[in-house]
Amino acid sequence: MRNMIKNLALAATILSIASLDSCQKNDGAASAPKASDKPVDIELWYGAAVTEAGPPPSNWVGYDIIKQKLNINLNMSALPSSENDQDQKINAAGAANALPDIFMVSNKVLPRLVENQLLANVDEIYDLMPNRTSKLYDADAKAFTSFTVTEKGKTVTHSYGLAQPGSIVRNEGVLIRKDWLDNLGLSIPKTTDEFLKVMHEFTYSDPDKNGKDDTYGIGGYLEVSATNEGLGRRFDPIFGAFGVAGTWNLASAETAGLNINKPEYYDAMEFFKKIVDDKVIDPNWLAYKKDDFRAAWKQGRFGIMREQNAAYSSKSNYAPFDKNFPEGSWVIVNPPVGPNGKSSVGTYSQSYRIYAVSQRAADAGKIPAIAKLLEWMSSDEGYFLLGWGEEGKNYVKNAQGVPTAEGLADPSQAYTNSAAQPLTQLRNMVYYNSDIELASRYPTYVTEVSKKTINGLEVLRTMQSKPWTACIGQDKMPQPGADLDRFYQQGVVEFFTGKRELTKENWASFLDEFNKLGGAEWEKKGIETARENRYIK
Repeated sequence: MRNMIKNLALAATILSIASLDSCQKNDGAASAPKASDKPVDIELWYGAAVTEAGPPPSNWVGYDIIKQKLNINLNMSALPSSENDQDQKINAAGAANALPDIFMVSNKVLPRLVENQLLANVDEIYDLMPNRTSKLYDADAKAFTSFTVTEKGKTVTHSYGLAQPGSIVRNEGVLIRKDWLDNLGLSIPKTTDEFLKVMHEFTYSDPDKNGKDDTYGIGGYLEVSATNEGLGRRFDPIFGAFGVAGTWNLASAETAGLNINKPEYYDAMEFFKKIVDDKVIDPNWLAYKKDDFRAAWKQGRFGIMREQNAAYSSKSNYAPFDKNFPEGSWVIVNPPVGPNGKSSVGTYSQSYRIYAVSQRAADAGKIPAIAKLLEWMSSDEGYFLLGWGEEGKNYVKNAQGVPTAEGLADPSQAYTNSAAQPLTQLRNMVYYNSDIELASRYPTYVTEVSKKTINGLEVLRTMQSKPWTACIGQDKMPQPGADLDRFYQQGVVEFFTGKRELTKENWASFLDEFNKLGGAEWEKKGIETARENRYIK
C-alpha cells in the first residue's frame, strides 16, 4: 500500500513540474495560483537564526506572500535552542509517527529516521527546485545525506536530507611575492621542484634588490590542531602535493586512516627536509607564533606563504605591508603539484544544516508544494525577505545591490536591530555565503600609500577556487591522548632539527613506536567514528 501511495505521489510530482515552472518568474518568484486550488498545509520546524528572539509575528508579510503566490498555508515552529533538546523533540515525534512535513535535523538523528523509514528520499526535489539546488546543494552536500538502503530486494542509494552549507570554508591560499618574481625574471612556479627553485632564488638572489641578505623563500609556523597535526596547516600545501594534507584521510573507506601512516607522508617529509637543508625557509619558523608570522611577511622576510584571506587583504592587515613596500605585491597561486600530479592548499570540513522531509508528507503528496516553497525561498523575493526583511522598511540596497540599514526613514525598523530579528528567523534557510552576504564583510578599498585597489571578496573567491581536499567530518574525529599527541608533534619536528636523522629505517621505527603508544588504536577508533557518522562511504 505504501509503495502504491509513493508511486501516486511521484506521478503527481512529475506532473507538477510544468505547473511549477509556469508559476516561477524572476529567479524563482512565484505567481498567484488559481482561485479554485485548495491551499496545501505545510508544517515547518526550523532552527532559529537568533534563538533568544521570538518567531515571526502572526501578521508577518511572508505568510501572506506564501499563501497568495504559492497557495501554501505555512505553519512554523522553532526547534529548541540546544541540539540535545532538538534531538529529543525529533526523536519523540518520530516515535509517535508525528514528524512535521519539513524540519531541521542533526546528523546524529538522521540515520535513525532513515532506518525506521520515517523520511522521504529527496532525490526528486533537487530537480524541482533548480535555482535553489544550484546555490545550496553541491555534490558534497548531496553525498553527505546519502544512504544505501534496500528496496524490493535491490540495494539503492538515495539522499534523505537537504544539506546546506554553514561556515565559510577554503578561505586560505598560497601567496607569492609577484614583485620578487618580476625582479628576478621568474615565472610563477607550478611543481614542487619549481617551487623549491623559486624559494632558493628568493633566499640567495636578493629579490627585493636592497643589497642585503635578509630574505627567505618561504615562511610559516607550527599551527598545529586536531585537523592539522605534524607541521600544521601553514605547511599543508607541501604535504598536499603528496596527497597527505591534514591529519586524516576520509576520501573513501579504502583509504581512510591517519595520513602519518601512509608512505606518501615520508615522501612529503623528504621534500620538506630539502627546504630546511637548503636554508630557504625563514629560520624562525619553529619559534614564530601567529602574530610573529604575520609581522614577518609585512616586513618582507619571505616570499611564499599560506595565509587567510582577511588576514592578508583586509584594510588594516594589508596597511603595514603597503607602507613598507608600496611597490610590493602578492599573487594567489595554485599550490604546488607533486610527483604524482596531486595538489592541495589543504583540507577543509564543511558544516551542514540539514532539513528533512517526512515520509508522511510524501505520502500526502506534499513534495511538489515543499519544493515550490523552498524554491521561492531562494528566489530574489524570498531570499531578501527572509534574509533582511522588507525592502524600504527593514533595509535598502546600496549601489552594488547589497542590503544596508543606512538611509532608512525609520532606523528603529532596521534589520540590524533586535526588534527586527523575528522577521529574519528563517535566514539560515536561505543564506549560502553569497557575494551579497559577504560584500560588507570583505569590501573593496584603495590602499593609502600605493593606491592599489583591493577587492577582499575577490581574494576570498580566488582562494576558494584553488585545489582543496574535502575532509568532511575531520573536526569531529576523536583526539589522541596527551602523551601520544606530544610524541607525534615533537617526533615529526625532530626530523628537521637534527635530533633524528630522516631515513626510511628511522621513520619506520618512529611509526612503530607511535602506533604502539596508541596511534594504531587512535586510527582504529577514528575509522569507526567516520563510518558511524558517514564521513566515509
